[in-house]
Amino acid sequence: MAEQAQQVRSLADEVEAAVAAAMGEALPAELANTDPLVRRSDRADFQSNAALPLARRTGLRPRDLAATLRDRLAGQGLPWLTSVEVSGPGFLNISLSDAALLERLAARLADPRLGVPPTQTSQRVVVDYSAPNVARELHVGHLRSTLIGDALVRVLGFLGAEVVRQNHIGDWGTQFGMLIQHILERPGWDWRTEGVSALQALYRSAQEAFNADPAFKERAQRRVVALQAGDEESTAVWREIVGESQRAFQRVYERLGVLLTPEDVKGESFYNPWLNDVVAELRDKGILQESQGALVVFFDDILGPDDQPVPLLVRKRDGGFGYAATDLATIRYSIRELKGTRLLYAVDARQAQHFEMVFRTARRAGWLTDGTEAVHVKNGTVNGPDGRPFRTRAGGTVRLADLLDDALDRARQIIAERETGLAPAELEEIARVASVGAVKYAELSTSRLKDYAFDVARMVSFSGQTGVYLQYTHTRISSILRRSEAEAKARARANATEATPRFVPDVPLQPVERALALLLDEFAATLNAVAATLEPHRLAAYLYALAKAFTDFYESCPVLKADTPGSRANRLALCHLTRATLARGLGLLGITAPERM
Repeated sequence: MAEQAQQVRSLADEVEAAVAAAMGEALPAELANTDPLVRRSDRADFQSNAALPLARRTGLRPRDLAATLRDRLAGQGLPWLTSVEVSGPGFLNISLSDAALLERLAARLADPRLGVPPTQTSQRVVVDYSAPNVARELHVGHLRSTLIGDALVRVLGFLGAEVVRQNHIGDWGTQFGMLIQHILERPGWDWRTEGVSALQALYRSAQEAFNADPAFKERAQRRVVALQAGDEESTAVWREIVGESQRAFQRVYERLGVLLTPEDVKGESFYNPWLNDVVAELRDKGILQESQGALVVFFDDILGPDDQPVPLLVRKRDGGFGYAATDLATIRYSIRELKGTRLLYAVDARQAQHFEMVFRTARRAGWLTDGTEAVHVKNGTVNGPDGRPFRTRAGGTVRLADLLDDALDRARQIIAERETGLAPAELEEIARVASVGAVKYAELSTSRLKDYAFDVARMVSFSGQTGVYLQYTHTRISSILRRSEAEAKARARANATEATPRFVPDVPLQPVERALALLLDEFAATLNAVAATLEPHRLAAYLYALAKAFTDFYESCPVLKADTPGSRANRLALCHLTRATLARGLGLLGITAPERM
């Protein structure tokens, strides 16, 4: 059954709307729509700083303008407002009633979507991510694109967007003529028994032969022509190479818990039939220019070190196509055939100039319009613990599977040191879940624009800002709720009111309870911020703050031994809602929320 959202409006939204209304009453029309600058505060529940910048524009003292806004706000008769005070140079400190906060939390707890409305239903989003090359193993460089793209797919889908996953694998081009020729000249070696690792070794040796042996280079070039012409022998080997590579990719995706499937693959070969049409259309529209025999696009404001325009190479002088041709065909297909309104490309930040030129060319062509958006979702690189580019001891690229193995080994060691009382099979599953969660959270808790260090010892820790800490917090809450249910059954009260979590609005909240409650009310706003900025680290940071707030609450407020039935009910309900929010949020990052750990 589809989840039905209750459209629970957060108290932060209520406060912002109320301050905006006060500004509309107190300010000239040209200033009335200014941002009310409402933020969470340590001095009260919320603070508005709007009076400070507005005072200069009205000629009033900031404290005088703040006092006017305070009076207007207090005069609205808002049932959730308990106090509004002017402090400092002109801040408005706003406090809410416990009852109003508990009422909102009760609505979120009763809603399977936790009160998060589907705000993206008008969007059809095409997300291009991962994009490995055939005949190569997934390596550390693919980690960021794969996990960032997957998190965006999950968040945008949860918010109601129709999401189309696309894995633009590199499965076409001159390198395949070289590789196929190399394979056909070694009939005694069945690379299929060794899989994609053998293909990668073959690729390296083929590259060496191509560079060193002019005769082999000529044979490889003829093989490219044969492959592009549909030669049966060449095509059969190419299909085997692609198939083996895709199976290897899929094994890693499944291990990571990534949503990509073979059905999501749209490789370079898929777009090959349309490349001539793309060139013809761009040529007819006067977008392409001839430069040294090639067809390119120039931009007056994109210059190289020599202050000359940098060309976007669409068709090479020999008639072959550049990467830009395929990327342009991809945009045209995503808009015309997939009906995408928002196109997202989770790709290394070093490709920024390329994508800027491709997007601008697509706009010149009229494919990207005011009703469509194309975004390069840039990401930095993964470094080693020393902050340098992550490499093997031999200087090669680190396989992604090896990184996951390292994380799993570390998780096994840590969990083996804990007294869990669980069977070996359960411990192995916990280690697997913890290791994958650790890798994902380390990636997704970092701003995608920044580089970060892959440090297994830090990642797989039960303390600090780690995925394991969040998973452990979820299991701790689950343990509390299991004990609560066991106590209810022991007292033959399984059907009593405690069996159904509920908030009691007339019970005062402790400061740590309020802090947790206010964070729980921010979940929807956090997800909408991720959708707007395409920055999953905002959700990761929110979940850490939520877990930390729960820890503070749990250490200060007895749950099962609360001093009144009302406090016990509210604290159990806070546990239920926190667990549900953590589980949903972790799930949107692709991280499992275990019941035991």
